[in-house]
Amino acid sequence: MARVGLTTERLARAGAELADEVGFDEVTVSALARRFDVKVASLYSHVKNSQDLKTRIALLALEELADRCAAALAGRAGKDALAAFANVYRDYAREHPGRYAAAQLRLDPETAAAGAGVRHAQMTRAILRGYDLAEPDQTHAVRLLGSFFHGYVSLEMGGGFSHSTPDTQVTWERTLDALDALLRNWPAV
Repeated sequence: MARVGLTTERLARAGAELADEVGFDEVTVSALARRFDVKVASLYSHVKNSQDLKTRIALLALEELADRCAAALAGRAGKDALAAFANVYRDYAREHPGRYAAAQLRLDPETAAAGAGVRHAQMTRAILRGYDLAEPDQTHAVRLLGSFFHGYVSLEMGGGFSHSTPDTQVTWERTLDALDALLRNWPAV
């Protein structure tokens, strides 16, 4: 019998909170059971195992991130849209480090196609329409932006820039300027 008040969604949200507190790698069904002061077995009617729980946290994080990106992109184009999108990723990672890590979880193709990952790709491509890139350059640019956003945020969160100047905010803004210039002047093949 399922414990009153426990739902799959509630467990995913609690797992996301736990991930932000202790790190995504530390999230398990056992840790979540301790949080609710219940036996592990009582959670198995809602999640299959720790991997299922982590997948649900990843999907939740991707949805939250996509919602924030969509709101930030409304009415913006070009460099303004690029900066808004990038800042959402950076801010989300700072506010929710465990959820951000969850959003990087490799999902099977079927799960990924049903989740918010598709929305992220569509929004990135919408930004790139302002730069008039045709395929396959648009796909190259999507990969470049994803690599830059994730790489910069990961290095910054890991303390990679903590002992140097200028301030990381200045570097962030300058690299967004550089990305904008690159996208406006994409090299011809």
